[in-house]
Amino acid sequence: MFFLFGIILAGQTVIVCPFFMKYILTTIFALVLLLSASAQNLHLSFFGGFSNYQGDLQGKRFTLQQSHPAAGLGFLYECSEKLYARVNVNFGKVSGDDKTASKNAARNLSFSSPVTDVHAGLEYHILNIYEHSLVPYVFAGISYFSFNPSAKDTLGRTIYLRPLSTEGQGFYQGRKEYSINQIAIPFGGGIKFAINENIRLALEIGMRKTNTDYLDDVSTTYIDQAVLLTKRGPEAVSLAFRGDELKTGLTYPADGTQRGSAKSKDWYYFSGIHLNIRINGNEAYSSGSRSRTKTGCPANF
Repeated sequence: MFFLFGIILAGQTVIVCPFFMKYILTTIFALVLLLSASAQNLHLSFFGGFSNYQGDLQGKRFTLQQSHPAAGLGFLYECSEKLYARVNVNFGKVSGDDKTASKNAARNLSFSSPVTDVHAGLEYHILNIYEHSLVPYVFAGISYFSFNPSAKDTLGRTIYLRPLSTEGQGFYQGRKEYSINQIAIPFGGGIKFAINENIRLALEIGMRKTNTDYLDDVSTTYIDQAVLLTKRGPEAVSLAFRGDELKTGLTYPADGTQRGSAKSKDWYYFSGIHLNIRINGNEAYSSGSRSRTKTGCPANF
């Protein structure tokens, strides 16, 4: 039996498979062990903000429209006064609705998906935060993320879309099933404010470039209605095209009719506030030393 782990976030349930949770916990545990010898250089990071996406049901690259609460936890490690190693686990949700944020209102598709993101990378401060209380910074790295798009049917029930193969994934014209655990490229930046040497606040925008066009379960063309009905049943047909629910006289499109655009992959992002608190801060603060030459990381930038 395939058990699922649920994390309640702002009234929403984020679903994470056991393998993914094991990956998250192993990554965090390994980082803590690796850096525990230099705890004065280690910061605990708390994140609160919102998550959103850009794709076939949300055309704008960055918008607050249809955004959802997001939260996260992570660590920063000072390699030098400007260079930091970072790892974060973020939990959020993305969604889209043709009636709200799409030029394809007649298509009438919608989706919602939890997103769990494990991100590791480097953060570079443009200025030395020990000399300037307000500094801009940039970051980049790699993310391992999970998602699972679903939609509400006409009865209000939540139906997960991947098993329905709404575009014939897994059986039609060589279209492969998409994985719900994938790699993304995270990058972004922000402004960080040093309250003191041990506590900092940052306002950050973090983009994730994915290698999938199915974050929203929409990518390419409609397949023949009879074929989809035979392979996946009436529920798949009813959720592959929902224009008929608008009572405009539209019927299921012909095979090969455009459903989405496969020209670009989907994106998602986390934006909000990070609170960084130095572990063993009293010792670090009282030491008076800002040298990072003993950490094994580059010290001059």
